[in-house]
Amino acid sequence: MSEWVDLRHHGDRDVAPGLVDLAVNVRQGAPPGWLGDVVREAVGDLSAYPDGDRARAAVAGRHGRDADEVLLTAGAAEAFVLLARVLRPRRAVVVHPQFTEPEAALLAAGHRVERVVLSGAFTLDPGLVPEDADLVMVGNPTNPTSVLHSGESLRSLVRPGRTLVVDEAFADCVPGEPESLASLSLPGLVVIRSLTKTWGLAGLRVGYVLADAPTIARLAEAQPLWAVSTPALAAAEACMSSRAHAETETWARQMAVEREYLVAGLRALGAHVVPDPQASFVCVRLPAGRDSSAGSVGSERPLHVRLALRAKGFAVRRGDTFPGLGEDWIRVAVRDPGTSDAFLEALAATMKTSPTR
Repeated sequence: MSEWVDLRHHGDRDVAPGLVDLAVNVRQGAPPGWLGDVVREAVGDLSAYPDGDRARAAVAGRHGRDADEVLLTAGAAEAFVLLARVLRPRRAVVVHPQFTEPEAALLAAGHRVERVVLSGAFTLDPGLVPEDADLVMVGNPTNPTSVLHSGESLRSLVRPGRTLVVDEAFADCVPGEPESLASLSLPGLVVIRSLTKTWGLAGLRVGYVLADAPTIARLAEAQPLWAVSTPALAAAEACMSSRAHAETETWARQMAVEREYLVAGLRALGAHVVPDPQASFVCVRLPAGRDSSAGSVGSERPLHVRLALRAKGFAVRRGDTFPGLGEDWIRVAVRDPGTSDAFLEALAATMKTSPTR
């Protein structure tokens, strides 16, 4: 493992009351009313133990898989913990920058972890992954870079004796999900999905694992009984419906328009945005500039703006807790144009410049 970073830092720790939340990448205004009704109705069944059969069948149907290839979990985070407890890798590799929970879970379970750190446009180069790695973890689209790797490059990492774990928590941000491997049943391929982001269910804790039946059976053995609550199971079933799928597609297309608006504004300020973002957030490297807070007027160094943005009412996700990024990186959630305009105005003032668009 390379340099130490705080792998347990997440966007919710960057948020405080009264701030506009651009740090947490959960869809705003969700869950929709109809989904909230499903969850509230399920609360009436709390006297019975949860039964996941219907939700599991719905997930399987959504992805064209057998039900024994599906495991419902208390969010994607539980899935990473279960994998870390069940697998016994000799050489575990995590492709960074990416969501840090997979590595944190492996370390907590006592595994040694090797990092493959991407640079430049942060696109996956399968040749960087050691041939003898028997566990590889990668995100798609990747948090925090918003990069969508090709399904072909990911499939090239599948081989006998290796477990490939693809975190698709943001896959439904991409209309049509063209690079998703969720419907591909291959030995050693594990796909993890979450309902947290698109449906605004962070507090409900619901996700799922898609893998070959023997792997799912091993993970289920390590999972506590009744790990997913009745309301969470009801939400999972509802989110697999054709109605939900159509709503997701509509949202993804609208969000893409709002993302382009934000990206244009950031680039007008001279910020570097990781190219071709595909998720509900963008990864931004701020230009060098004058930082009067350094105590030396006119001192040149990377511009640290998070505290100044907080003072102006905006919370963004710090980038330096992601291996491969540094203090001059931030992650910004995509919001409506009005919110983006207000944020860009605050950022321009902080950088002592003005938008040119």
